[in-house]
Amino acid sequence: MTAALSQPIPQGDYIPARRAGALIFTSGMTPRREGVLQFTGPVRRDQPLEEQREAVRLACENALAAARGLLAEGESLSLILSLTVYVAAEPGFEAHSKLADFASARLREELGPAGIGARAAVGVATLPGNAPVEIQLIASV
Repeated sequence: MTAALSQPIPQGDYIPARRAGALIFTSGMTPRREGVLQFTGPVRRDQPLEEQREAVRLACENALAAARGLLAEGESLSLILSLTVYVAAEPGFEAHSKLADFASARLREELGPAGIGARAAVGVATLPGNAPVEIQLIASV
């Protein structure tokens, strides 16, 4: 497990996450540290996927931090219900699900088998700030 990130800084008029009972829905999180984008896109089709691992992991860690920010003392995330990975990729890129595997691996590190839920990997033309990836989670407490 890596060092915990602070609560993500919203880049617009939204909150990092919303809780409804035992469910937590995160906003889309990009690979930022203290509000500063660390990686930019688009993901290139001829680029080794490994070059995007840290960007995907950081976006995932931001989503986890947003979810954890709504936990009461003594609570923990128990289950990832859904993971959506948006990939800003150039035309012809086809490995969206392989990039999403980096996020799944990070969630498995955090929660074991409970970290793997339903998932969508979606290619998009662009993402906010020219981020290469954006991640959104639905988790259970």
